[in-house]
Amino acid sequence: MDHTGEHLDPAASASASAPASVADVNAWLASLAAEGGGVGGRGGGAVVSELSLGPDPTPRGVSYLRALAAASQARSHAAGIAASGLRAQAAEYQAEAARLREALERAGLARDALPAPAASAARAVAAVANLLAIRDTEMSSFVVASADLWLRRAEVEEKRDKVHKESKALLDYTRKAITKLTELKRMLEKFKNDVEKQQVEQMADWQTKLVMMDSKERQYILQVSNYKAMLNRVGYTPEINHCVLMEMAEHKKDLERKTKPIADTLRSYQDLPPV
Repeated sequence: MDHTGEHLDPAASASASAPASVADVNAWLASLAAEGGGVGGRGGGAVVSELSLGPDPTPRGVSYLRALAAASQARSHAAGIAASGLRAQAAEYQAEAARLREALERAGLARDALPAPAASAARAVAAVANLLAIRDTEMSSFVVASADLWLRRAEVEEKRDKVHKESKALLDYTRKAITKLTELKRMLEKFKNDVEKQQVEQMADWQTKLVMMDSKERQYILQVSNYKAMLNRVGYTPEINHCVLMEMAEHKKDLERKTKPIADTLRSYQDLPPV
């Protein structure tokens, strides 16, 4: 676990600027300078002067540098342990390779002594071992690697089947969509033809109706002219309106009522013989 965040806490203890802390930081800086000098040769002196704390370090700076030193030393220690383990493992692999090489040479199966087909077969076996990530010659490792390969193959086949089903479903959907699009295009063309036909029929109907309305208009105009001529002949003028006609009707009735006795008397005289 990395405790760098804990070591880099600026609120460190007040004893961070103690001579022991300063000495630890200087020792760490000196080790860094030595490593830099070993790598860079004569440029190490400049690194030492750059990494020194100076005569009057601040407590905060000493605290940070001490935390960095602790984290760096912890990581260096962990890296050293890991490197030691890798070196030991490499030594084991080299010893195992030497033992196998010696056994093959004793059996007359040295790499240089193998015929071309056997060398090709050995290279094929090595390639298969690298492909299966086998790091030893145990049968159990080959069985485990083969089982893992079969599992991967099963997963790949399952994914391939799934992709095949999805592609088939997508193909069916695409075919249905194309068929539907074709039907829609056909319907659209039919609608266009129907609309054009209806427009032609409607325009012809409108033309017929317009001709008929024009004829009716001329007929009505002629009738109005005839009515005006007839009214002029009978003495009708625009000044005679409904009220005047009603007054004339009342006046006519009044005259008929007054002249009725006279008409009756004269009618009785018609039956007398002439003198």
